[in-house]
Amino acid sequence: MKYIFRLQTIVVITGFMWVNAVMAQSPEVLTVFQNTPVNFNGESPHDDDIERYQDGRILLKKVKAPMYPQGSDVTVKVSLVSAGDRWDKSGSLFVLPDTSRIELRDILRDEESYPDQAGIDKYPGIVRTDNYVPALEIMRFMTPFGVGYYSDEEAHPMIRYNRPVYVPTWAEKVEWEANVSELTSVLTGEFYIGVWIDTWTPEGYSLSVDLEYSGRSLPPRKVVPLTNTIYYAGQKHPDLFAYQPLTVSVPLPEDAKNVRLHYITTGHGGHSGGDEFIQIPNRVYFRDQLVLDTIPWRDDCAAFRRFNPSSGVWTRKDTARAYSREGKRMKRVVEERLASSDLSRSNWCPGSVVLPYVIDLGDVPAGEYPLRIEIDGTPIDGDKLNHWLVSAYVIYTSDN
Repeated sequence: MKYIFRLQTIVVITGFMWVNAVMAQSPEVLTVFQNTPVNFNGESPHDDDIERYQDGRILLKKVKAPMYPQGSDVTVKVSLVSAGDRWDKSGSLFVLPDTSRIELRDILRDEESYPDQAGIDKYPGIVRTDNYVPALEIMRFMTPFGVGYYSDEEAHPMIRYNRPVYVPTWAEKVEWEANVSELTSVLTGEFYIGVWIDTWTPEGYSLSVDLEYSGRSLPPRKVVPLTNTIYYAGQKHPDLFAYQPLTVSVPLPEDAKNVRLHYITTGHGGHSGGDEFIQIPNRVYFRDQLVLDTIPWRDDCAAFRRFNPSSGVWTRKDTARAYSREGKRMKRVVEERLASSDLSRSNWCPGSVVLPYVIDLGDVPAGEYPLRIEIDGTPIDGDKLNHWLVSAYVIYTSDN
């Protein structure tokens, strides 16, 4: 480990000079996955340190990251290429922050079962309890339609008819980046990091993940995972919000300062009128006080068009004002391409990363407090798989 000494303060006291030197560690990059296959019953990773579950849809790896006693900025970088899966799929990058309790790896290895208190009715393993902690999601992402694999128009000549004039070439991959410095305390030392992609094809995707540490002193925060409704293992699509709110206890064993709630939410149900395509309120209450009242929605999905070569395309008639070859302004009827990837959705677009809502809860005394999430969701109906993927955690500082 390399260290850089930087001069922080110089104080003169009775003729003596005291120097307070603070150790700042050098930047480092930790490569977690590198062009690693994520699929369903397809190619296995070539890295023996990677554990493969759910027929390849979940990968776990125990990593040894640098230690930063004074804290550090942390940036996560993810790149993804389709290896043949042409659809948009939910994806999640997560860590297992507390192996002293039952957690996802124990479930995946059939060493433990979800505790009864960690679920609601037929939705197991979605809330924190005294002996169980859900996976801590550090990045939610949505795969685009076929980026990379279907970007080659020579190999897939029909794809060129999907490309609008404003996209000169299809992107070769999609890349996401997020500052996760507030999670430094669980992203240093030894920990398990995992990725889940909801693919059902043997081709799947190729994924790379790096964690970058700046080494800049940054006081670390304490992290408390609360809930995660993603159906990683042995769980059904979570349409529970259609029937009841989700309530979880927030344990604060000490007086907490600058408490912030991170809330990630996306609606799904890929059919006309499904929760994916309708605007649905999300309300979050802490200590019975409304702290978030929003309709999660993305209406900029057309901006991701270059990442979606295999998206389904329709044409739509419209009236345009344009110039003729003779330079005369005129109105004419045109047919424009409309891709599935262009459509607005419940807080996501194909090819996008999903940013958390961050809610400032102020200073909170030690205790246990209720957090309640209400979403006006739609129940599953046959193959209409309406559901909401929600995860939440709190961070804070303390005097201890």
